[in-house]
Amino acid sequence: MNYILFDGPSRNQLLPFTYTRPVADIRVGILTIREKWEHYLNATTSTVTEGYLTEKYPMVEMAENVMINGSFLPSSALVAMVKKLSAKQAVLKDDSIIAFHTTDIQKEVNFDDYEIIQFKDELIEIQHTWDIFSKNGVAIFLDFDLLTVNRKSQPIPKSVNVMAPENIFIEEGAKIQFSTLNASNGPIYIGKDAEIMEGSLIRGPFALCERGLLKMGAKIYGPTTVGPFCKVGGEVNNSVLFANSSKGHEGYLGNSVLGEWCNLGADTNTSNLKNNYAEVKLWDYQTGRFAPTGLQFCGLMMGDHSKCGINTMFNTGTVVGVNANIYGSGYPRNFIASFSWGGPAGISTYQTKKAFEVAKVVMSRRNMEFSAEERAILEHVFEETKKYRKD
Repeated sequence: MNYILFDGPSRNQLLPFTYTRPVADIRVGILTIREKWEHYLNATTSTVTEGYLTEKYPMVEMAENVMINGSFLPSSALVAMVKKLSAKQAVLKDDSIIAFHTTDIQKEVNFDDYEIIQFKDELIEIQHTWDIFSKNGVAIFLDFDLLTVNRKSQPIPKSVNVMAPENIFIEEGAKIQFSTLNASNGPIYIGKDAEIMEGSLIRGPFALCERGLLKMGAKIYGPTTVGPFCKVGGEVNNSVLFANSSKGHEGYLGNSVLGEWCNLGADTNTSNLKNNYAEVKLWDYQTGRFAPTGLQFCGLMMGDHSKCGINTMFNTGTVVGVNANIYGSGYPRNFIASFSWGGPAGISTYQTKKAFEVAKVVMSRRNMEFSAEERAILEHVFEETKKYRKD
């Protein structure tokens, strides 16, 4: 069977992260949603997403296909049901479509003609940006079990202070010395060739993915995920870094999500709690206004390729778009549009020529190319987000 992940109705509520990727390529827990599905299905997947993303994320259609809503995290029971789908069958959770069978000769999908199978067990769905960090703990538990079952961890070095070592898994090539790992409240996963430098203090649930780095004296409170090739120092609480991003110095990051290729300057701090303890509101791209989250703790949502200078202060519930460059004293606005340049003293447009020059240099440092596909995606985002910039 051919499996295709589609964005579903949550795509716009997951901006700015879905400006540059399908919903299924969001990281929550240890793995991305796509990686979870492929692990469970033991199959590769392709994608139905926005037109401008299709060159990088093409759809592969075959004679028979199962379409899967990429905002749902898989479970053993759900995957078993999905694998059994046949012609004109669909799986729903209440009124939400999870998966359905289709063929390459079907001109349209009319669910009135389908046999509806209700999935009644609990599922994790990523509908809002803040779900990425607020549901990260459960996702780490599930991914830890998925990745470590019937496998043996590398030994924990003798210099490491350990609590609940049975909840710690260290992949091949990982390095850790003279640090403290407390996995009594949740598992700790240390990925292949990752490194934890001396003096780091870590409370699970925590995931340090492949080639990730914790710098000396880092203080990490779970549930936190540091994605592949990310570098982290200072204090971090209940946050997710997708991949290739850096918070390399002192400063606080709490209840936050960073996309790819982000960089926080030294002593950048995020507020995750309002002074009056009120509910946090976040910019909602779908409605074009700030909307309630139902959360008391919520920090920074930063899209791909965005950066900030040293001593930047982000207020509670700040959303930064794609490829913004923020600097200056004082608090910037709670919503900073994509391709913005500046800070509290004023913001202008970060022109693509300069932005792409930076992206090329940054990616080359990780031996990656700033490809024509990547350039085309960012050019589309620049045009699509003009309405949010004033100049």
